[in-house]
Amino acid sequence: MNVLFNKKTTMNIKEKALQLHRENNGKLEINRKVELKTKEDLSLIYTPGVAEPCKEIYKDKNNAYLYTIKGTTIAMITNGTAVLGLGNISPVAGLPVLEGKALLLKEFGDVNAFPICVDSYDPDEIVKTIQLIAPGFGGIHLEDIKAPECFYIENQLKEKLDIPVYHDDQHGTAVAVLAGLYNSVKVLNKKLGELKIVINGAGASGIAIARILLAAGAKHIVLCDINGAIFEGDIMLNDAQREISECTNREYEVGHLEDIIKNKDVFIGVSVENVLTQEMVQTMNQDSVIFALANPVPEIMPDLAKAGGARIIATGRSDFPNQINNLLVFPGIFKGALEVRAQDITDEMKLAAARAIADLVTNKELNENYIIPDAFDKRVSLAVAEAVKQVAQSTGNRKYIAI
Repeated sequence: MNVLFNKKTTMNIKEKALQLHRENNGKLEINRKVELKTKEDLSLIYTPGVAEPCKEIYKDKNNAYLYTIKGTTIAMITNGTAVLGLGNISPVAGLPVLEGKALLLKEFGDVNAFPICVDSYDPDEIVKTIQLIAPGFGGIHLEDIKAPECFYIENQLKEKLDIPVYHDDQHGTAVAVLAGLYNSVKVLNKKLGELKIVINGAGASGIAIARILLAAGAKHIVLCDINGAIFEGDIMLNDAQREISECTNREYEVGHLEDIIKNKDVFIGVSVENVLTQEMVQTMNQDSVIFALANPVPEIMPDLAKAGGARIIATGRSDFPNQINNLLVFPGIFKGALEVRAQDITDEMKLAAARAIADLVTNKELNENYIIPDAFDKRVSLAVAEAVKQVAQSTGNRKYIAI
Protein backbone atom coordinates (compact mmCIF):
# COMPACT_ATOMS: atom_id res chain seq x y z
CA MET A 1 0.00 0.00 0.00
CA ASN A 2 1.35 3.43 -0.95
CA VAL A 3 2.26 5.60 2.01
CA LEU A 4 -0.20 8.30 0.96
CA PHE A 5 -3.08 5.94 1.53
CA ASN A 6 -1.96 4.80 4.96
CA LYS A 7 -4.73 6.18 7.17
CA LYS A 8 -2.49 6.88 10.12
CA THR A 9 0.08 8.72 7.99
CA THR A 10 -2.61 10.72 6.22
CA MET A 11 -4.19 11.75 9.51
CA ASN A 12 -0.78 12.77 10.84
CA ILE A 13 -0.25 14.99 7.80
CA LYS A 14 -3.66 16.59 8.28
CA GLU A 15 -3.09 17.16 11.99
CA LYS A 16 0.42 18.50 11.45
CA ALA A 17 -0.77 20.87 8.71
CA LEU A 18 -3.53 22.25 10.93
CA GLN A 19 -1.12 22.61 13.83
CA LEU A 20 1.46 24.44 11.70
CA HIS A 21 -1.10 26.92 10.37
CA ARG A 22 -2.75 27.40 13.76
CA GLU A 23 0.45 27.96 15.75
CA ASN A 24 1.83 30.44 13.23
CA ASN A 25 -1.46 32.13 12.31
CA GLY A 26 -0.68 31.38 8.67
CA LYS A 27 2.63 31.20 6.84
CA LEU A 28 3.53 34.82 6.08
CA GLU A 29 4.44 38.11 7.72
CA ILE A 30 5.81 41.48 6.63
CA ASN A 31 9.44 42.16 7.55
CA ARG A 32 11.33 45.44 7.39
CA LYS A 33 14.36 46.08 5.18
CA VAL A 34 15.76 49.10 7.05
CA GLU A 35 16.53 49.90 10.67
CA LEU A 36 14.26 52.05 12.83
CA LYS A 37 16.21 52.92 15.96
CA THR A 38 16.81 56.66 15.95
CA LYS A 39 14.96 59.90 15.24
CA GLU A 40 17.01 60.25 12.06
CA ASP A 41 15.83 56.81 10.96
CA LEU A 42 12.26 57.96 11.56
CA SER A 43 12.77 61.16 9.61
CA LEU A 44 14.12 59.20 6.62
CA ILE A 45 11.55 56.42 6.70
CA TYR A 46 8.58 58.68 7.38
CA THR A 47 8.08 62.40 7.66
CA PRO A 48 9.70 64.58 6.43
CA GLY A 49 12.05 62.41 4.35
CA VAL A 50 9.36 60.21 2.79
CA ALA A 51 8.04 63.19 0.86
CA GLU A 52 11.05 63.08 -1.45
CA PRO A 53 10.36 59.69 -3.10
CA CYS A 54 6.67 60.63 -3.22
CA LYS A 55 7.57 63.70 -5.30
CA GLU A 56 9.85 61.68 -7.57
CA ILE A 57 7.10 59.16 -8.24
CA TYR A 58 4.65 61.99 -8.89
CA LYS A 59 7.02 63.27 -11.59
CA ASP A 60 7.24 59.82 -13.18
CA LYS A 61 5.16 56.90 -11.93
CA ASN A 62 7.83 54.48 -13.13
CA ASN A 63 10.05 55.77 -10.34
CA ALA A 64 7.92 53.60 -8.05
CA TYR A 65 10.10 50.72 -9.27
CA LEU A 66 13.13 52.50 -7.79
CA TYR A 67 11.75 53.80 -4.52
CA THR A 68 9.15 51.20 -3.43
CA ILE A 69 8.48 47.47 -3.28
CA LYS A 70 6.50 47.60 -6.55
CA GLY A 71 9.37 46.23 -8.63
CA THR A 72 9.72 43.08 -6.54
CA THR A 73 6.11 42.49 -5.56
CA ILE A 74 3.02 40.95 -7.11
CA ALA A 75 -0.60 40.61 -6.08
CA MET A 76 -1.73 36.99 -5.76
CA ILE A 77 -5.49 36.95 -6.18
CA THR A 78 -8.32 34.43 -5.88
CA ASN A 79 -12.09 34.41 -5.60
CA GLY A 80 -11.99 30.86 -4.24
CA THR A 81 -14.04 29.24 -7.00
CA ALA A 82 -11.58 26.46 -7.93
CA VAL A 83 -9.40 25.78 -4.90
CA LEU A 84 -7.24 22.69 -5.39
CA GLY A 85 -9.61 19.74 -5.74
CA LEU A 86 -12.06 21.30 -3.28
CA GLY A 87 -13.98 23.43 -5.75
CA ASN A 88 -15.85 26.60 -4.84
CA ILE A 89 -15.14 26.95 -1.13
CA SER A 90 -15.08 30.79 -0.81
CA PRO A 91 -12.29 33.35 -1.19
CA VAL A 92 -11.18 33.27 2.44
CA ALA A 93 -11.03 29.46 2.44
CA GLY A 94 -8.60 29.75 -0.46
CA LEU A 95 -6.31 32.04 1.54
CA PRO A 96 -4.05 29.21 2.83
CA VAL A 97 -3.27 28.28 -0.78
CA LEU A 98 -2.35 31.86 -1.61
CA GLU A 99 -0.10 32.02 1.45
CA GLY A 100 1.59 28.79 0.42
CA LYS A 101 2.17 29.92 -3.15
CA ALA A 102 3.45 33.28 -1.88
CA LEU A 103 5.94 31.50 0.38
CA LEU A 104 7.15 29.39 -2.55
CA LEU A 105 7.47 32.46 -4.74
CA LYS A 106 9.66 34.12 -2.12
CA GLU A 107 11.74 31.03 -1.42
CA PHE A 108 12.41 30.05 -5.03
CA GLY A 109 12.13 33.36 -6.90
CA ASP A 110 12.88 36.00 -4.26
CA VAL A 111 9.63 37.73 -5.25
CA ASN A 112 7.18 39.17 -2.72
CA ALA A 113 3.48 38.38 -3.04
CA PHE A 114 0.46 39.80 -1.22
CA PRO A 115 -2.41 37.29 -0.91
CA ILE A 116 -5.68 39.02 -1.80
CA CYS A 117 -9.16 37.48 -1.62
CA VAL A 118 -11.84 39.03 -3.84
CA ASP A 119 -15.37 38.20 -2.72
CA SER A 120 -17.13 38.21 -6.07
CA TYR A 121 -18.35 35.82 -8.75
CA ASP A 122 -18.79 38.67 -11.25
CA PRO A 123 -15.86 38.59 -13.73
CA ASP A 124 -16.18 42.28 -14.56
CA GLU A 125 -16.21 43.22 -10.89
CA ILE A 126 -13.09 41.13 -10.32
CA VAL A 127 -11.37 42.77 -13.28
CA LYS A 128 -12.29 46.24 -12.02
CA THR A 129 -11.09 45.43 -8.49
CA ILE A 130 -7.72 44.20 -9.72
CA GLN A 131 -7.39 47.14 -12.09
CA LEU A 132 -7.93 49.54 -9.18
CA ILE A 133 -5.26 47.99 -6.96
CA ALA A 134 -2.74 47.24 -9.72
CA PRO A 135 -0.67 50.48 -9.43
CA GLY A 136 0.97 49.16 -6.26
CA PHE A 137 2.22 45.94 -7.83
CA GLY A 138 4.70 44.80 -10.47
CA GLY A 139 2.55 41.87 -11.61
CA ILE A 140 -0.71 40.00 -11.08
CA HIS A 141 -0.85 36.29 -10.26
CA LEU A 142 -4.34 34.80 -10.63
CA GLU A 143 -4.99 31.64 -8.64
CA ASP A 144 -7.85 29.17 -8.16
CA ILE A 145 -10.43 30.97 -10.33
CA LYS A 146 -12.70 28.60 -12.18
CA ALA A 147 -13.10 28.24 -15.92
CA PRO A 148 -14.39 29.75 -18.12
CA GLU A 149 -14.35 32.98 -16.08
CA CYS A 150 -10.59 32.73 -15.57
CA PHE A 151 -9.98 33.12 -19.32
CA TYR A 152 -12.10 36.26 -19.53
CA ILE A 153 -10.55 37.81 -16.42
CA GLU A 154 -7.00 37.19 -17.61
CA ASN A 155 -7.67 38.49 -21.12
CA GLN A 156 -9.36 41.64 -19.84
CA LEU A 157 -6.54 42.38 -17.43
CA LYS A 158 -3.92 41.85 -20.12
CA GLU A 159 -5.69 44.47 -22.23
CA LYS A 160 -6.13 46.99 -19.41
CA LEU A 161 -2.86 46.71 -17.45
CA ASP A 162 0.76 47.45 -18.34
CA ILE A 163 2.15 44.86 -15.91
CA PRO A 164 2.34 41.07 -16.45
CA VAL A 165 -0.78 39.01 -15.68
CA TYR A 166 -0.41 35.28 -15.16
CA HIS A 167 -2.90 32.55 -14.24
CA ASP A 168 -0.87 29.73 -12.71
CA ASP A 169 -3.56 27.06 -13.00
CA GLN A 170 -3.33 27.54 -16.75
CA HIS A 171 0.19 28.51 -17.63
CA GLY A 172 2.25 26.96 -14.85
CA THR A 173 0.79 23.56 -15.56
CA ALA A 174 1.14 24.00 -19.32
CA VAL A 175 4.80 25.02 -19.17
CA ALA A 176 5.70 22.14 -16.84
CA VAL A 177 3.90 19.64 -19.10
CA LEU A 178 5.69 20.93 -22.20
CA ALA A 179 9.05 20.68 -20.43
CA GLY A 180 8.31 17.06 -19.60
CA LEU A 181 7.22 16.31 -23.16
CA TYR A 182 10.31 17.97 -24.63
CA ASN A 183 12.42 15.41 -22.79
CA SER A 184 10.00 12.53 -23.35
CA VAL A 185 10.39 12.83 -27.11
CA LYS A 186 14.17 12.82 -26.67
CA VAL A 187 13.95 9.55 -24.72
CA LEU A 188 11.67 8.06 -27.38
CA ASN A 189 13.61 9.54 -30.32
CA LYS A 190 10.41 11.07 -31.70
CA LYS A 191 9.21 14.53 -32.71
CA LEU A 192 6.49 16.48 -30.94
CA GLY A 193 4.66 17.09 -34.20
CA GLU A 194 4.36 13.34 -34.80
CA LEU A 195 2.69 12.51 -31.50
CA LYS A 196 -1.02 11.78 -31.24
CA ILE A 197 -2.08 13.38 -27.97
CA VAL A 198 -5.23 13.17 -25.88
CA ILE A 199 -5.83 15.65 -23.06
CA ASN A 200 -8.45 14.61 -20.54
CA GLY A 201 -9.92 17.68 -18.89
CA ALA A 202 -11.03 20.63 -21.00
CA GLY A 203 -10.94 23.28 -18.30
CA ALA A 204 -8.33 25.95 -17.62
CA SER A 205 -5.33 23.61 -17.42
CA GLY A 206 -6.32 21.36 -20.30
CA ILE A 207 -6.98 24.22 -22.70
CA ALA A 208 -3.75 25.99 -21.72
CA ILE A 209 -1.79 22.77 -22.25
CA ALA A 210 -3.34 22.35 -25.69
CA ARG A 211 -2.47 25.93 -26.60
CA ILE A 212 1.18 25.70 -25.58
CA LEU A 213 1.62 22.31 -27.25
CA LEU A 214 0.24 23.73 -30.48
CA ALA A 215 2.59 26.70 -30.18
CA ALA A 216 5.48 24.25 -29.65
CA GLY A 217 4.65 22.32 -32.82
CA ALA A 218 2.20 19.60 -31.80
CA LYS A 219 -0.32 18.86 -34.54
CA HIS A 220 -2.54 16.01 -33.38
CA ILE A 221 -4.44 16.87 -30.18
CA VAL A 222 -7.88 15.82 -28.97
CA LEU A 223 -9.35 17.23 -25.76
CA CYS A 224 -11.95 15.31 -23.78
CA ASP A 225 -14.26 16.44 -21.01
CA ILE A 226 -16.90 14.55 -19.06
CA ASN A 227 -19.06 14.38 -22.19
CA GLY A 228 -16.29 13.00 -24.39
CA ALA A 229 -14.17 14.48 -27.18
CA ILE A 230 -14.73 18.14 -27.93
CA PHE A 231 -14.97 19.12 -31.56
CA GLU A 232 -15.67 22.18 -33.64
CA GLY A 233 -19.36 22.87 -33.97
CA ASP A 234 -20.42 21.26 -30.68
CA ILE A 235 -23.08 23.61 -29.26
CA MET A 236 -22.34 22.44 -25.69
CA LEU A 237 -18.91 24.10 -25.59
CA ASN A 238 -18.12 27.28 -23.66
CA ASP A 239 -16.28 30.12 -25.39
CA ALA A 240 -12.79 28.93 -24.45
CA GLN A 241 -13.56 25.36 -25.52
CA ARG A 242 -15.10 26.61 -28.74
CA GLU A 243 -11.93 28.55 -29.55
CA ILE A 244 -9.59 25.62 -28.88
CA SER A 245 -11.88 23.24 -30.82
CA GLU A 246 -11.09 25.23 -33.96
CA CYS A 247 -7.45 24.08 -33.92
CA THR A 248 -7.67 20.64 -32.29
CA ASN A 249 -9.37 17.34 -33.19
CA ARG A 250 -9.13 18.10 -36.87
CA GLU A 251 -10.25 14.57 -37.71
CA TYR A 252 -13.47 15.11 -35.74
CA GLU A 253 -13.08 12.11 -33.47
CA VAL A 254 -16.14 11.44 -31.32
CA GLY A 255 -16.76 9.30 -28.28
CA HIS A 256 -15.58 9.07 -24.69
CA LEU A 257 -12.05 8.67 -23.40
CA GLU A 258 -12.01 4.90 -23.82
CA ASP A 259 -12.70 5.46 -27.53
CA ILE A 260 -10.44 8.45 -28.12
CA ILE A 261 -7.37 7.04 -26.40
CA LYS A 262 -7.02 4.17 -28.86
CA ASN A 263 -3.86 4.45 -30.97
CA LYS A 264 -2.70 7.59 -29.18
CA ASP A 265 0.91 8.18 -28.17
CA VAL A 266 0.37 10.53 -25.21
CA PHE A 267 -2.26 10.84 -22.47
CA ILE A 268 -2.29 14.04 -20.42
CA GLY A 269 -4.75 14.01 -17.54
CA VAL A 270 -5.83 17.16 -15.71
CA SER A 271 -9.11 15.72 -14.58
CA VAL A 272 -10.19 13.24 -11.89
CA GLU A 273 -8.81 10.18 -10.18
CA ASN A 274 -8.89 6.68 -11.67
CA VAL A 275 -10.50 7.69 -14.97
CA LEU A 276 -7.84 5.83 -16.98
CA THR A 277 -7.56 2.04 -16.75
CA GLN A 278 -4.77 -0.40 -17.50
CA GLU A 279 -6.90 -1.84 -20.30
CA MET A 280 -7.26 1.59 -21.89
CA VAL A 281 -3.48 2.13 -21.79
CA GLN A 282 -3.09 -1.21 -23.60
CA THR A 283 -5.02 0.25 -26.55
CA MET A 284 -2.49 3.07 -27.01
CA ASN A 285 0.47 2.96 -29.37
CA GLN A 286 3.73 1.31 -28.35
CA ASP A 287 6.03 3.39 -26.09
CA SER A 288 3.11 5.47 -24.84
CA VAL A 289 3.51 8.43 -22.49
CA ILE A 290 1.19 8.96 -19.52
CA PHE A 291 1.02 12.27 -17.64
CA ALA A 292 -1.61 11.54 -14.96
CA LEU A 293 -1.70 14.83 -13.08
CA ALA A 294 -4.85 14.68 -10.94
CA ASN A 295 -4.01 15.17 -7.25
CA PRO A 296 -3.76 13.56 -4.82
CA VAL A 297 -4.94 10.46 -6.69
CA PRO A 298 -3.91 10.44 -10.38
CA GLU A 299 -6.02 9.33 -13.33
CA ILE A 300 -4.12 6.04 -13.14
CA MET A 301 -1.53 4.79 -10.67
CA PRO A 302 1.95 4.41 -12.18
CA ASP A 303 2.15 0.66 -11.60
CA LEU A 304 -1.06 0.12 -13.56
CA ALA A 305 0.09 2.42 -16.36
CA LYS A 306 3.35 0.50 -16.56
CA ALA A 307 1.49 -2.81 -16.63
CA GLY A 308 -0.60 -1.42 -19.49
CA GLY A 309 2.53 -0.84 -21.53
CA ALA A 310 3.33 2.82 -20.90
CA ARG A 311 7.00 3.70 -21.43
CA ILE A 312 7.13 7.07 -19.61
CA ILE A 313 4.87 7.94 -16.69
CA ALA A 314 4.58 11.25 -14.83
CA THR A 315 2.26 12.42 -12.07
CA GLY A 316 1.74 15.53 -9.99
CA ARG A 317 3.01 13.79 -6.87
CA SER A 318 6.40 13.91 -5.18
CA ASP A 319 6.41 10.24 -4.17
CA PHE A 320 6.71 9.00 -7.77
CA PRO A 321 9.31 9.77 -10.45
CA ASN A 322 8.72 12.61 -12.91
CA GLN A 323 6.68 15.06 -10.84
CA ILE A 324 5.06 17.70 -13.05
CA ASN A 325 4.88 20.62 -10.65
CA ASN A 326 3.96 24.29 -11.16
CA LEU A 327 6.70 25.13 -8.67
CA LEU A 328 9.13 24.58 -11.53
CA VAL A 329 7.56 27.48 -13.38
CA PHE A 330 5.95 30.41 -11.61
CA PRO A 331 8.83 31.62 -9.37
CA GLY A 332 11.18 31.91 -12.34
CA ILE A 333 8.52 33.39 -14.62
CA PHE A 334 7.84 36.27 -12.24
CA LYS A 335 11.47 36.69 -11.23
CA GLY A 336 12.48 37.18 -14.85
CA ALA A 337 9.49 39.33 -15.78
CA LEU A 338 9.98 41.69 -12.85
CA GLU A 339 13.73 42.03 -13.33
CA VAL A 340 13.23 43.47 -16.82
CA ARG A 341 9.89 45.09 -16.02
CA ALA A 342 8.07 43.15 -18.70
CA GLN A 343 4.61 44.37 -19.58
CA ASP A 344 3.29 40.91 -20.41
CA ILE A 345 4.08 37.21 -20.10
CA THR A 346 3.93 36.00 -23.68
CA ASP A 347 3.74 32.63 -25.38
CA GLU A 348 7.39 33.06 -26.40
CA MET A 349 8.35 33.45 -22.74
CA LYS A 350 6.45 30.33 -21.76
CA LEU A 351 8.02 28.30 -24.55
CA ALA A 352 11.47 29.52 -23.52
CA ALA A 353 10.71 28.66 -19.89
CA ALA A 354 9.71 25.11 -20.82
CA ARG A 355 12.87 24.64 -22.85
CA ALA A 356 15.01 26.01 -20.01
CA ILE A 357 13.47 23.55 -17.55
CA ALA A 358 13.91 20.62 -19.92
CA ASP A 359 17.52 21.52 -20.68
CA LEU A 360 18.52 21.26 -17.02
CA VAL A 361 18.27 17.48 -17.45
CA THR A 362 21.45 16.51 -19.26
CA ASN A 363 21.56 13.81 -21.92
CA LYS A 364 23.56 11.68 -19.53
CA GLU A 365 20.90 12.02 -16.80
CA LEU A 366 17.88 11.70 -19.08
CA ASN A 367 15.90 8.47 -18.81
CA GLU A 368 12.33 7.22 -18.51
CA ASN A 369 12.24 8.00 -14.79
CA TYR A 370 13.98 11.37 -14.99
CA ILE A 371 12.49 13.64 -17.64
CA ILE A 372 12.15 16.78 -15.52
CA PRO A 373 14.16 18.39 -12.70
CA ASP A 374 13.15 18.02 -9.09
CA ALA A 375 10.77 20.71 -7.84
CA PHE A 376 13.27 21.65 -5.11
CA ASP A 377 16.11 22.20 -7.58
CA LYS A 378 16.78 25.92 -7.17
CA ARG A 379 18.64 26.05 -10.48
CA VAL A 380 15.25 25.89 -12.14
CA SER A 381 13.94 29.31 -11.15
CA LEU A 382 17.22 30.94 -12.17
CA ALA A 383 17.19 29.21 -15.57
CA VAL A 384 13.54 30.11 -16.17
CA ALA A 385 14.11 33.72 -15.13
CA GLU A 386 17.06 34.05 -17.48
CA ALA A 387 15.07 32.55 -20.38
CA VAL A 388 12.16 34.93 -19.73
CA LYS A 389 14.48 37.93 -19.55
CA GLN A 390 16.19 37.06 -22.81
CA VAL A 391 12.87 36.79 -24.64
CA ALA A 392 11.60 40.04 -23.15
CA GLN A 393 14.77 41.88 -24.11
CA SER A 394 14.89 40.47 -27.63
CA THR A 395 11.23 41.19 -28.38
CA GLY A 396 10.97 44.61 -26.71
CA ASN A 397 8.37 43.29 -24.24
CA ARG A 398 9.45 45.60 -21.48
CA LYS A 399 9.15 49.23 -20.40
CA TYR A 400 12.85 49.58 -19.83
CA ILE A 401 15.67 47.48 -18.50
CA ALA A 402 15.78 47.22 -14.73
CA ILE A 403 18.66 48.91 -12.97
